[in-house]
Amino acid sequence: MIIKKIKIDNFRLLKSFVIDLEKDLSLIIGKNNTGKTSVLAVLDKFLNSSDKKRITIDDFNVDLKKELIKIVEGSHEIVGEQEYIPLGIDLKVFIEYDEFDDLSQLSSLIMSLKPEDNNIVLSFEYKIDHHRLGEMKLEYQANKNKYNEDAALFLKERHVEYFGPIAKKSLLHDDESVYTDLIKEGINLRDVLAFKYVSAKRSVTNKDNDKTLSAQTSRIYKRTSETEEQEVVVEKFKKKLRDTDQELSDIYGDMFSELMQKVKKFGGIRNNETAVKIASTLQHRELLEENTTVLYSQDNHDLPEHYNGLGYMNLISMIFEIELLLGEFRRSLKEKPAAINLLFIEEPEAHTHPQMQYIFINNIKTLLKESRKREDGLEIQLQTIISTHSSHIVSECDFDDIKYLNKDDSSNSVESRNLKALKKEYSSADQNEDAIYKQHFKFLKQYLTLNRSELFFADKAILIEGDTERILLPAMMKKVDQESADDNVIPLLSQNISIVEVGAHSQTFEKFIDFIGVKTLIITDIDSYYEEPQFDDDGVTPKTYKNGNPITEEITCSPIDEKAEKTSNNSLLFFHDKQREDLNYFLSLQLKQKVLSKGDGSWQQSDTGGLLICYQTTEEDYCGRSFEDAFFYINKGLLGTDSGLFPSLTKKWFDMYVNNDADVDAFVFAEKAVGSKPSLAIEILLNSKTEDGVEFSNWKVPLYIKEGMEWLRTN
Repeated sequence: MIIKKIKIDNFRLLKSFVIDLEKDLSLIIGKNNTGKTSVLAVLDKFLNSSDKKRITIDDFNVDLKKELIKIVEGSHEIVGEQEYIPLGIDLKVFIEYDEFDDLSQLSSLIMSLKPEDNNIVLSFEYKIDHHRLGEMKLEYQANKNKYNEDAALFLKERHVEYFGPIAKKSLLHDDESVYTDLIKEGINLRDVLAFKYVSAKRSVTNKDNDKTLSAQTSRIYKRTSETEEQEVVVEKFKKKLRDTDQELSDIYGDMFSELMQKVKKFGGIRNNETAVKIASTLQHRELLEENTTVLYSQDNHDLPEHYNGLGYMNLISMIFEIELLLGEFRRSLKEKPAAINLLFIEEPEAHTHPQMQYIFINNIKTLLKESRKREDGLEIQLQTIISTHSSHIVSECDFDDIKYLNKDDSSNSVESRNLKALKKEYSSADQNEDAIYKQHFKFLKQYLTLNRSELFFADKAILIEGDTERILLPAMMKKVDQESADDNVIPLLSQNISIVEVGAHSQTFEKFIDFIGVKTLIITDIDSYYEEPQFDDDGVTPKTYKNGNPITEEITCSPIDEKAEKTSNNSLLFFHDKQREDLNYFLSLQLKQKVLSKGDGSWQQSDTGGLLICYQTTEEDYCGRSFEDAFFYINKGLLGTDSGLFPSLTKKWFDMYVNNDADVDAFVFAEKAVGSKPSLAIEILLNSKTEDGVEFSNWKVPLYIKEGMEWLRTN
């Protein structure tokens, strides 16, 4: 049996939140403040409820809190009791079992005896009924002066009295009005569902007095002893302590004999009443707890645990903690484990470098699998959730395990999306197109997990074609920031922007971009060309295909060439309709017309869209075809006259261009002179200057890139 999904209503950002869980491991990812920690918090507060883990007013979703404030203030009327739906926080755990599962621990929770109904729904509710809501309103109205007429303060201090304890129910799967009240029936869930977690706020430090790992070994030993998993070893340990006790008692007799004689002189009512002796009473538990130190070895020397790097200490501590929790899940051999065990590991990447993160995620599944089985052969049912911000962990994970949390700012809520659902997005009813889409999905899956998993955690993304843009883009972002006159806009370099090389395949990412909802700037080339008919050897007869259509050759040219008529850029053709090869269409678009959003399965122009695809545009009466073309037309002065400063440029074409040879314009120069684009980009940076505190002051950012960056920065 497994937990199939968890539904959470009105807990912090989790307004109406559903997350599916995998059988073994579910990886929860997302940008900052998307509710990953809230998932852990709500499970802990409801499944491990106690006075220390009470629901606070800050746990209420913002919209729920606003509604309660309006009600107690009187600006929002309470609906009639028949129409009233109880307000509050709700957690539902959906369990699915099959015919092979042992249901002895769940029998009291089964609500349907239909063979096809194999579901159990556990509900945990922190809600206020109609009568208590009215009482709470009257209480505030009568005492609002006491709370400075601050309804939020009143709710903070008094909501517990009216919402009461957490209600626990077992619901009928398809009719929630039918349920068993677990508290009234005295049904304890201890043997049904056990929840434990490893918090991101771990206590490991590398201070001199830190003995976190040593303390954990003591806890692990205690757990081992209690479960009798090493009974023979434990008894051997105890026997050694008894022998040592006898030897130490004899030594203590000699050490304290003089003191004991002095005590004896004070006599007493009866003979030897003040005669005492010092004996050794070593206890195996206390001995291990107080006198055990974890050491690590370096060059055959044993060093204290706090001498180790914080990353290693954190990793070791986390493994120790996981082993402790798994031991608690397994329970002693005299007890039966809970039917379902849920382990939550929060941000395992804390304090660890990328290589260590790879090691952790590559080994955690094996560790969890090995630790499920007890000595008596019983294997516990264990599901694990890992939340992370680490692209390194994501890159090593199974794509189908990933749950992406996406925040909707307009509704103060978060949505969970299964990445394996993307496969359905990359499908088509057309058999030929379906094969292409499946290939696209395969490429995307491999590319994201191997190279660019940071896209999952970005607030914004820039998709670029190649090395030149990748190397120069940070410098161009800095220039745009420096030239900005609006201090109220966050600089590009201070925003969470991921830069990803996609070559000429940005259209392959379009479904993924839409799926994760990341605002995206695509920087590409206009790739202008014209078609030239081909002739037979006589130079007069046009060549044709068998169907009679003329055979033509695509000739690359500058967009301002009078022959230029089309674009060959697949990204432009995809996002702006495949039929629009007409170059003039793209040259005529204004910036706002290049902003797109997806609707009805295709990308359409939208002022409020989240995607902008930018390409070369007219600047200083010229329009380039490529980045190099556009850049060197407006930055010809950067080259100077010494070709030695730009060794990646062919000297012949360099000299002709800087000397204004009529046959070599910016287009020809970019086509002929550039030997290595990455080297050229580095040379541009090497020859950049800083004047009056302004970096890269001796060159300009091409207009099409600058416009795109300004859009991304302010939107």
